[in-house]
Amino acid sequence: MATITKAIIPVAGWGTRRLPITKAVEKCMLPVGNRPIVDYVVRDCIKAGIKEIFFVVNKGSTQLQQYYSDNQRLNEYLEYNRKQDLMELARPPHEVIFHYIEQDSNAKYGTAIPASLVYPHLKKEESVLFIMGDAFFHETDGGSEIQKFVQSVPEGGAGIMSAVVAKEELSRYGVIDFDEDTGAFVRVVEKPSIEQAPSNEISLGNYVLNHDLLTRIYDYSQLEVSGEYMLIDPVTQYVMDKGVVSVFKTESEYLDCGHVHGWLHANKLIIEHQ
Repeated sequence: MATITKAIIPVAGWGTRRLPITKAVEKCMLPVGNRPIVDYVVRDCIKAGIKEIFFVVNKGSTQLQQYYSDNQRLNEYLEYNRKQDLMELARPPHEVIFHYIEQDSNAKYGTAIPASLVYPHLKKEESVLFIMGDAFFHETDGGSEIQKFVQSVPEGGAGIMSAVVAKEELSRYGVIDFDEDTGAFVRVVEKPSIEQAPSNEISLGNYVLNHDLLTRIYDYSQLEVSGEYMLIDPVTQYVMDKGVVSVFKTESEYLDCGHVHGWLHANKLIIEHQ
């Protein structure tokens, strides 16, 4: 079982699929019920034992910093108007330390870049959780799917999170290819046709990254490549070099809020269960 206390949450994208609202509100800050999307991820991380979270934010971004800090004027207002019962809702989580690392959206881009920016802030031999900030899991029993994921990965190992989706949805995602003989993770096939999809399990873009993988990702990000720096590329090379990436298949409902229909579904589900 991996011992992990730090997480990277990449939230530097412009959220172009959600324009025009993302011109003023960052995608991860769009509300699901009365909380922003990313707060469900953060609270799941805290349940999993994460003590430090590295947000990789767009250059000049302040919305997350504002949300995860105390608002003294609001606190005074609630106190003065005898609404102390709302104080806890207004307070940021105190069980975790937040860091904010800026990513220049006009420079190198892709999922490998946030991990490479955090790499110098991590200790040698330290593993870290890498988890997307625009999707979360619906837990009806108060548990933590992230905790289950972390616990499924051996100490010092690497892991990837998967989910089963309907066959007609496979072409929207990266689909996991398993070894026919051993069932081990081999690679992710990006947006295959339904006929060419190697399985019915998609990658959720969430990883446990050990120090070896983090170093590979950092070195990869220093190269000059054309286009997007995909985190899955050094992961695939790691497997080709005999590294093992365990796969954790989530049984909880995965709420992808990156597109408007998924976001609306998440709101309906969360509000119905409040």
